Amino acid sequence: MSSLTGTSTPTVQRRSRGRPRLEDVPEIESRLLSAALNEFVQSGYAGASMRNIAKTAELSRSTLLSRFPTKAELFEAIMTQQISSMSAAATLKSPRNRCDLEQGLIAYANRALEFSLDGDLLNVNRLICSESRRFPELGEAAGRSTQLGVAQISEFIRDYAEITGTEWEDAEGVAESFILMVRGWYLNVMITNRTVTADERLRWVERAVRSLNLGATPAR
Repeated sequence: MSSLTGTSTPTVQRRSRGRPRLEDVPEIESRLLSAALNEFVQSGYAGASMRNIAKTAELSRSTLLSRFPTKAELFEAIMTQQISSMSAAATLKSPRNRCDLEQGLIAYANRALEFSLDGDLLNVNRLICSESRRFPELGEAAGRSTQLGVAQISEFIRDYAEITGTEWEDAEGVAESFILMVRGWYLNVMITNRTVTADERLRWVERAVRSLNLGATPAR
């Protein structure tokens, strides 16, 4: 993705007008999301112009609106793309024992924080924090990403229970506590504009996972 630290716009390749070929659709969507991300960060959610986004992506406004009729849908597509790029869920291997469970959660949180504290997703989250009161749809999009994380961790815990023959009374509750704990630390770092080293981040993640006291009740 293009840098958001300067005023440059994404480099795009020109294409002829007309209905896009099927094989061109992923590239077109990538251009739209890249242009939209820059526009949102530089102009804010309220000031972002769909016309400017289409112009930067060198596509017609009708092409943009056919794929993303509203700014809310476009912003949510950006968040979905960022979460996919983060690939935190890919760190969750099938756990064989309690150690694997802890290591999976550590890897997940460390990857999520590493990705979220740098680059595009950091800018997206700053935008959400600054404008979600005026535009509730931003907070709603952030809430859906939180629920996705809760679902991923819940499934991971249930896999652990099945493989190890243990039983968890409230896997969703543990997952929600874990995700919100990670998010709280992240928001604190973000709003205080702290610079966190990789070692400091990992030390906090390990302490956070240990504080969950990951025990389970034997299956009956």
